[in-house]
Amino acid sequence: MPAADDLSLLIDAAREAGRIATRFTGASAQRWDKPDGAGPVTEADLAVNAMLEAELPKARPGYGWLSEETEDTQDRLQADRVFIIDPIDGTRSFADGSRTWAHSLAIAEHGVVTAAVVFLPQRDLLYSAAAGQGAFLNGENLAISPQEQLDSSEILAARPNLDPKHWQDGKVPEFKRAYRPSLAYRLATVAQGRFDGMLTLRPSWEWDIAAGDLILRESGGKCSDRTGAPLRFNNPFPKVDGVIAANTSLHAQILKALNPGSPGILPR
Repeated sequence: MPAADDLSLLIDAAREAGRIATRFTGASAQRWDKPDGAGPVTEADLAVNAMLEAELPKARPGYGWLSEETEDTQDRLQADRVFIIDPIDGTRSFADGSRTWAHSLAIAEHGVVTAAVVFLPQRDLLYSAAAGQGAFLNGENLAISPQEQLDSSEILAARPNLDPKHWQDGKVPEFKRAYRPSLAYRLATVAQGRFDGMLTLRPSWEWDIAAGDLILRESGGKCSDRTGAPLRFNNPFPKVDGVIAANTSLHAQILKALNPGSPGILPR
C-alpha cells in the first residue's frame, strides 16, 4: 500500500478521533489510574481507541496493531506493517482541561515509520508526513530550525534531563529549556521550527514517538535514540532508549555532550 494512501487513511481517522474526544469535557471525563504507575486513562482515551481499533485494521487487513490502550500481543511481530497508536497523547493535560493533547497515529513498515499524523483538535493543528514526501502542518510545508549553536538554542526537555549526571563531566549545555506535555507534540513543534530540538533521556513508549519521528525526519531533521542509533519500531518490548531530535548539527552536539553511561538506558 503506498504511503500516501496510508496517510490519507490516518488523517481521516485522526479527524474522527478529534470529534470523539472533544465530546468529552476533559476534567469532568471519567478517569482511572493504570496499574504499576503507568499513568492515567480516561473514558475519552478508551472511546477513541475503540473507534480506531475497529476501523483501521478493517481498512488495512494484515497490518499489525500496537496501541497504548489495547492489551499487547505478539501477533504484530509477524506483520510487515503495523499501526502504532496513542489515542490521546497527553492524557494528564486532557484530564486537567488543557487544550494541549494530541492524537498520534503512525504506520511502520519493517520497523520504519512510513505514514504519520499528530493532530491537536482543540488547537486545530494537524501535522502529517509520508515517507519521501515531506512534512506538513495544515497542508503547509514544514522545515526544521537552522540553529547551529547548542548554547543559543531552545530545546524541549523535562527538567530531569538537565541533571548533571546525564552530561559529560557533569557539564550541562547552556541552552534554553522549554516544555510541552505531549511527546508527539514536542517532536512536531521541532519539525515546525518553533523549537530547535527535543530531548528525552527516559525510555519512551513507541506510541508516544512513532508519528513524531517521521514528521521530524521529513522536515529535514535527525531523530535517534539517546545513543545516536536510528529509531526502530514494532519491537517485542515496545520502548526505545530515549529520543534526541534536532537538525543534524545540533543533534551531533547534543549527542557529544551526553554522558553515555548515565542512568536510564534500556537493557541490551
